[in-house]
Amino acid sequence: MGGVTGLGAGGVQPTDLRPAGPPAGAPRTDEGDRTFGLHFSRHASRRIEQRGLSLDEGRLERLERAVGQAEAKGARDSLILLDELALVVSVQNRTVVTAVDEASQKAHVFTNIDSVVIAH
Repeated sequence: MGGVTGLGAGGVQPTDLRPAGPPAGAPRTDEGDRTFGLHFSRHASRRIEQRGLSLDEGRLERLERAVGQAEAKGARDSLILLDELALVVSVQNRTVVTAVDEASQKAHVFTNIDSVVIAH
């Protein structure tokens, strides 16, 4: 399973972005795919794909900014609230660990985080 696709050349529109595999030439790590300076763990990529979540270029930029804000405050593990999405991010590793959509958040408990950032 790959990470978020369509961020390189290839004519993919932001609304078409779905996790599927890395774009051609995209760096690959053992943890998952690197996109916008962020890694998406295999678990996060699977969750995004299974839930049919869309991460367009604008949302990825907002996520990157939110992670930067958390990093500037010394956060290690942060819950990033991005519209209807909640993403747990290892700030030090710049890795999205998991993603939960609004429908799944109702009974979800987030543990082992030290900060919350509302992405804007």
